[in-house]
Amino acid sequence: MNGGVDYLLSEEVINLTRGPSGLGFNIVGGTDQQYVSNDAGIFVSRIKPNGAAALDGRLQEGDKILTVNGKELKNMLHKNVVELFRNAGDNVSLKIQHRLLPQNGPSSHRGEGEPGGVPLAVILLPGLAIAAAALWAFLRYRQRV
Repeated sequence: MNGGVDYLLSEEVINLTRGPSGLGFNIVGGTDQQYVSNDAGIFVSRIKPNGAAALDGRLQEGDKILTVNGKELKNMLHKNVVELFRNAGDNVSLKIQHRLLPQNGPSSHRGEGEPGGVPLAVILLPGLAIAAAALWAFLRYRQRV
């Protein structure tokens, strides 16, 4: 674990009616093809334009799907989840988990070991150099007047 929380979670139930192009989204993940490190969950990888999910507007790319018609998707193979969606019928109830980035503070949804923030010195040093140069220019200019 990386120790810090870099996103907030919220759950929502979304009911979709299957349209001509299905439910209108693609999924990734499963125990056999983890999409997020240390998480074998099922995630929305793409929302198809004008599909049922896009027209509904609540499902977002990156959302984790927890249940389909009440069936939990924990520890399932990707192909079994695809089959579950195919056999879900026309009215499908999804319990999903949104990952909301915090409004303040640094955030990163990268894996462990990858630095997510910019070191403070990288931000402060150029600012201090500019301030020092401005002060020097101001003092020199003032002496000439």
